[in-house]
Amino acid sequence: MSQSLLVELFTEELPPKALKQLGEAFGFQLQHGLMRAQLIDDVAGDTRIFATPRRLAVLIKNVRSKGMDRTESKKLMPSKVAFGADGEPSAALAKRLEKEGVSAVQIERRIEGDAEYAFLEQIIPGVTLAAGLQLALQEAITKLPVPKTMSYQLADGVTTVQFVRPAHGLVALHGDRIVDVSVLGLKSGRVTHGHRFQGVRDISVVAADVYEESLAAHGQVIASFDGRRAETEKQLRAKAVESGASLGPEEDIAPLLDEVTALVEFPSVYAGEFEPAFLTVPPECLILTMRQNQKYFPLFDACGRLTNKFLIVSNMRLTDPKNIVDGNNRVVRPRLADARFFFDTDKKIRLEARVPQLGAIVYHNKLGSQLERVERVQLLAGKIAREIGADPVLAERAAWLAKADLVTSMVGEFPELQGIMGCYYAAADGENAKVAEALRDQYRIRFDGDEAPANLVSMSLFIADRIEALVGIWGIGLKPSGDKDPFGLRRAALGLINAFELLGATARPLNQTLALRLDELLQLAAGLFKPGIIDKHASAAIMEFVYERYRNQLIPVFDRKAIEAVIALQPPLHEVVQRVRAVIEFAALPEAAALAAANKRIGNILKKADRSASPADFSLFVEPAEKALAMVMDKVRPAAHKRLAANDYAGTLKLLSRMREPVDVFFDDVMVMAEDPKLRGNRIALLRELHGLMNQVADISKLAS
Repeated sequence: MSQSLLVELFTEELPPKALKQLGEAFGFQLQHGLMRAQLIDDVAGDTRIFATPRRLAVLIKNVRSKGMDRTESKKLMPSKVAFGADGEPSAALAKRLEKEGVSAVQIERRIEGDAEYAFLEQIIPGVTLAAGLQLALQEAITKLPVPKTMSYQLADGVTTVQFVRPAHGLVALHGDRIVDVSVLGLKSGRVTHGHRFQGVRDISVVAADVYEESLAAHGQVIASFDGRRAETEKQLRAKAVESGASLGPEEDIAPLLDEVTALVEFPSVYAGEFEPAFLTVPPECLILTMRQNQKYFPLFDACGRLTNKFLIVSNMRLTDPKNIVDGNNRVVRPRLADARFFFDTDKKIRLEARVPQLGAIVYHNKLGSQLERVERVQLLAGKIAREIGADPVLAERAAWLAKADLVTSMVGEFPELQGIMGCYYAAADGENAKVAEALRDQYRIRFDGDEAPANLVSMSLFIADRIEALVGIWGIGLKPSGDKDPFGLRRAALGLINAFELLGATARPLNQTLALRLDELLQLAAGLFKPGIIDKHASAAIMEFVYERYRNQLIPVFDRKAIEAVIALQPPLHEVVQRVRAVIEFAALPEAAALAAANKRIGNILKKADRSASPADFSLFVEPAEKALAMVMDKVRPAAHKRLAANDYAGTLKLLSRMREPVDVFFDDVMVMAEDPKLRGNRIALLRELHGLMNQVADISKLAS
């Protein structure tokens, strides 16, 4: 008979940041274990997963009390061995039947391939729910994504088990019947436990389907993680509105909301406050203190400014929460006072005076100190600033101060504030506003919007920092592998792509050409390290790496063949998207397919040909077709170069459509690999020039089918 199955593992407080994942994995593994035992049909049915700070549970609908029987067919031996001439079982078959414990009536003769065999047809009884659940439960616990296990002794004082936290109870109900299973030294029953302080301690669950309702009604526990999260968020938003404030940016709310949901079983939200005098401290410091250390939700006014109020998510629902609120108000004050002390103390020493201290901080044992890194970034930032029209003096100043806040007390306490504190301290020191802003911007993942920031000093430092990191880390052999990227080189590559895109977007409306080139910057950076440290092939490998990231970024947006055609040439990063759009436009022309196929053919010929760079000699052409092709090329070439210089990639490619007919005629009428070496060499030279002319925007052979 099919009924709902409830399994609950009651534990001590589980790690909050892993709780949601643990609950989902527990439910997922149990479902799959039951499906393998044929106790349920699939894992897509109506299943409820529960996870609170002290329990992992799952309610699975339509679970059989016994697995479905299955038929198993086992090939025993060829029929000519299994049966005699009279058709009766042979001694060999009789011996095998005795070993299997079956009779001859279960033998079936079937043709397989070119021979007939004797098959044993058996009905394998389905497993009982207790047996199937026992195995599924053991596997589920073994496969949980446990961050770190604990070893603890059972009540017998002898047996030691391992789990993420000590487990104290096991509930397993099929309908209203206890399923006899055991795990982690616990035997199954029907008793669960309510809220530690406000619910009934022991709750006897009558049946699987009333588990969630029983916990809510008697135990003061919202068992569903998602349900508890929704209730917490609802109360937070209502209390924020009541306070005339907001919770701040959504991307900052979600992670903390997940964490506090994993800390409470019956959430209640209360409002606290601190002295307004603390608001003289940079808001990022106060916000991080409240969120990270206290799990509070800071409140913001209509303009997005931090207020002196915050919200507390408590595990206690009281008519008069005064003691809870007062207690939290008292607790937060020393934390905020520490932040104010760090800020005031740090400001007593100028950032520039801290820079020499970076010499004592190791960046990497092969790459030297943070001070050596700063010196490399400073040189790169100055070079980049000159190329993009920023003030090189300010860019170099920003690079010199960029890592100075690493030796401040505030960043020592809160590493997440790197750059942010540098910005505040630089402003307090009277540094140029663009320099201060650049210190904050250096740690951005990317620049938002469609235009480069007005502060090109920020962009100079941003690019320099990533170029130095890519060359240094990659150059000593620490490139990303699989899903491992401990130094964030993939993120650095995407940041570079974003920066070049924005700089290009700024230059185009002004009819300017961005002089910045990734390959030149990589080579410059490689030369800034001590001799012999950086792999000589690093720059080329990093180029491949960055363009591969760009390819992956563009594939969901544009045609794959067009992307491959452009990326193959590794053009300047800021031109890639424009070129891809131009190639897509070109590919729609009726001449495109034939020209792409011809280009592919030319490429194959040139791979096998002499690599001499001598130009084609018109006087050596003898066939009308090769003369006609050369004359068309002479007409198209200057126009193509002019359009390419104007960044008119679509126009450059459209010019190629004029060449379809002479190219087709050339391949129909001209023997490229002529016996005469002069003719052959001259025709190959012509094709080499044609190949270069056709592939100035993209490798159009990639468009060929």
